[in-house]
Amino acid sequence: MYRTIIKPLLFRFYSAEKAHHLAFFALKILHYLFFLKPFIRYCFSSSHQKKAIVAGITFPNLVGLAAGFDKNAEAIDELALLGFGFIEIGTVTPRPQAGNPTPRLFRLPKDTGIINRMGFNNDGVEKVVERLKKRKSTIIVGGNIGKNKDTPNEKAIDDYLICLKALYQYVDYFTVNVSSPNTPNLRDLQEKEPLLRLLNTLQNEVNHQNIKKPIFLKIAPDLSETQLEEIVEVVIESKLAGIIATNTTIQRNDLLTSKEEIDKIGAGGLSGLPVKDVSTKVVQFLKEKSQNKFTIIGVGGISSGEDAQQKISAGADLIQVYSGLIYQGPSLVKKILNYLSYNKMI
Repeated sequence: MYRTIIKPLLFRFYSAEKAHHLAFFALKILHYLFFLKPFIRYCFSSSHQKKAIVAGITFPNLVGLAAGFDKNAEAIDELALLGFGFIEIGTVTPRPQAGNPTPRLFRLPKDTGIINRMGFNNDGVEKVVERLKKRKSTIIVGGNIGKNKDTPNEKAIDDYLICLKALYQYVDYFTVNVSSPNTPNLRDLQEKEPLLRLLNTLQNEVNHQNIKKPIFLKIAPDLSETQLEEIVEVVIESKLAGIIATNTTIQRNDLLTSKEEIDKIGAGGLSGLPVKDVSTKVVQFLKEKSQNKFTIIGVGGISSGEDAQQKISAGADLIQVYSGLIYQGPSLVKKILNYLSYNKMI
């Protein structure tokens, strides 16, 4: 029903960002009608669940929701009904920020892709914590953390520390986002020296906590092999749990959407099918270079069981979806898990 009725209506009558807000509203209404919860869970949860212990956490299944979908932890309980093994909120910054001017989210239907330049729009870490305190679901939650736009890179560590400390009691793992293309100069933090300082500082903070929680680094798909090798060295040296590969790309290669339309949209990170192959190559490269010394979470262009299988075969221990939900609908998680089970991948 989603692909034949709901999606065509949303794509025709609503901008991408308005459709996103409408989907959240619908989820909340359905969740409010408590008698529908068992039915929703039945419809969207796969019977082919296989737990996975990754980075010391027991995940009920391999498929998570990538950061960006629920930036402000507004719908964790609702999204938990859709069969996810884990949900990553954020990116969260210390102070609230509006993000970039609208329009800032664009569909590319011909390419099954999305371009966004959201700019870390979020309500700030304090409000996010208040929502996390109220959640009832026991689903695994990751906290994706970043810096405010007006914080210079020289002081970025302070912002990441603020978020880590504030969220520490309320999330199960952390993701350090230094790879969004929509915050000026943020990707400069992926360079070896500043990255090592940042990650060592965050890892030292975790080491002083009674309960140790894993930290992942989310990287861009646009890095050279030399840069990827340096990141592998940094992750091992700083003793991080692993890498999330990858964020959105700034490349615009081989798109079916016309160049005129792409130029009209302008800057932003491209996700969905166009980033699938490059992100899979990054996963495979990391797997080979890391020699299994850390965890890899694969994300980018996963919209089917076959796509998920490719990521896992390349070396991903877990996977995340986002754009695939927009094009395939909420049954995507169930379809992926059923496919992986049928093909003996889980």
